[in-house]
Amino acid sequence: MIKRLQYHEIDFEKYTLCLENSAQRKYSATKTFLDITSDKKWELLVYNDYEAVMPVPYVFKSGVKIVHNPMLCQQLGIFSKEDQVEINEVFLKFLEKNYLIRIYAFNEFNQFKTSLKSKKNFLILPEKYETVYAKYSPKRKRKLRLDEEVVNNSETKDINFEQAESFIKENFLGASKEEDIDSFIMIFKKMAEAGCLTFSAFYLNKRIINVIVTYFDKHTVALLGTFNDKDFVKISGASVLIDSCLKQNIESKIFDFEGSEIPNVEEFFRGFRPELRPYHLIEYSKKDIIKKLLSLKFIMKF
Repeated sequence: MIKRLQYHEIDFEKYTLCLENSAQRKYSATKTFLDITSDKKWELLVYNDYEAVMPVPYVFKSGVKIVHNPMLCQQLGIFSKEDQVEINEVFLKFLEKNYLIRIYAFNEFNQFKTSLKSKKNFLILPEKYETVYAKYSPKRKRKLRLDEEVVNNSETKDINFEQAESFIKENFLGASKEEDIDSFIMIFKKMAEAGCLTFSAFYLNKRIINVIVTYFDKHTVALLGTFNDKDFVKISGASVLIDSCLKQNIESKIFDFEGSEIPNVEEFFRGFRPELRPYHLIEYSKKDIIKKLLSLKFIMKF
């Protein structure tokens, strides 16, 4: 019923067809996005003849394959013409039985009988910009009304990766290690080279003080990063950049905020009055993984 395919065994034409015609379609499950974020380290679970598919990214730790959503890849899960709880449960049980799992996040449409953890995400669905703007919080609207002096000495424009790189590195928050920052930067670089990423900058007095990074495909704009010079936070350049992106795209594309569990970031996103779209995930501690690995080795001995 479910087949486990390694990367080189995947029929990508059938996979893409299933994904693009699915009820759960997500940009983060596309071959382009997954190949870059996982460095092509992903397998596929297939139900019958690509009636439903589930991409499974992984990393190697001490030579052991462990399932882990890649950086910047918020949601994956099961994709099919309609979301079916029974089939989702079959995939879930197969995943847990056959893999060591650190973190695997399903998409917002996947429903289960099994009780799972959930996290928040925020979306604005396609609509006329004027309607979207009218829903902004009063505070967000005030933030968008810049002082005359700022208006006269500022501009917004798209920049290339080389122009954005140093600013992002200098103003990167949330990464615990230098190598994590380097990994994010490398992903941004590869996506820029693939032509699916935009860096938008807010300049004040000819100096960059804000950059947002957005991923584009034919259905979605996803906010992959917001970077701010902390000395100019009160200027609200990030709000201006997001509003500008919405103005250009929201009539035809979903805007995905890639929701955050960090309170001040969540508050910032909520100012644009997006829809809350929680998604499920399974998560195991390193201790849990070691226990399962040891039990598997014990079973194999006998």
